[in-house]
Amino acid sequence: MEDKYIKDRFLIEMTEEEEKKDILRNIFHTKAELTNANKNFEFANNNELIDYYVYKIKSMQAQLDGLIKLAKEKGIEVEKLA
Repeated sequence: MEDKYIKDRFLIEMTEEEEKKDILRNIFHTKAELTNANKNFEFANNNELIDYYVYKIKSMQAQLDGLIKLAKEKGIEVEKLA
């Protein structure tokens, strides 16, 4: 009976090159989200939207900082990205 509720989990192993591409893809995606949040913040017209975009900007910036740090640890050149 218990086996019915246990799902198999497969770990996907990436090559080092695929991992670097994935990190770069995440950096570009996060930068785009950050840019979008900054633009939306400029047009926010009530306190709730302002609070939301301030939170979103801080969140995206923290995520971007973490991704850049990870990229540097992996030896990916990110000077052009930052």
